[in-house]
Amino acid sequence: MSRLLRRLLLTVAFACLFVLAWTRLPATVWYRDRRPTRFGRATNRFMGRFAASGLPSFGMVTLEVPGWKTGRPTSTVLVLARHEGHEYLVSMLGEGALWVRNVRAAAGNAVLRHGSARTVRLVEVPAGERAPILRAYLAVAPGGRPHIPVAPGAALEEFERVAAEFPVFRVEPLA
Repeated sequence: MSRLLRRLLLTVAFACLFVLAWTRLPATVWYRDRRPTRFGRATNRFMGRFAASGLPSFGMVTLEVPGWKTGRPTSTVLVLARHEGHEYLVSMLGEGALWVRNVRAAAGNAVLRHGSARTVRLVEVPAGERAPILRAYLAVAPGGRPHIPVAPGAALEEFERVAAEFPVFRVEPLA
């Protein structure tokens, strides 16, 4: 087995174990008051590089968007949810997430990285249309489950009750 292949397999194995552990730890290790802890920020930096590399196949992407205050590029790891043929980004931390503020300030212009970079426009989905997307998101994003107070298999009405609290953006490619 070549050295490169061995390194790649070890990296993938480590990442899989890391993600498994990540989903088992209590949410307070990563976030408090809907803000990342110091440990959460460090982990997000690592996972951002990992997601941008294109290795994880479970929907992780790195969102790059200019900061609303400084204009410098910021990156955030998110899970891409698919629903009815479209891709969506969901803010599991609600309205207070900085990436949401950054996307709104940038008029939805952003870059998604997963192996390669693609320039996209993020269009905010009205609250009345978010419920089925939130349910699809919870099905693919175990890390979001502690933050959205609805069971993944709950009825759509329960998702409608909390939909206004969690911004959702449809990913549209720029031609």
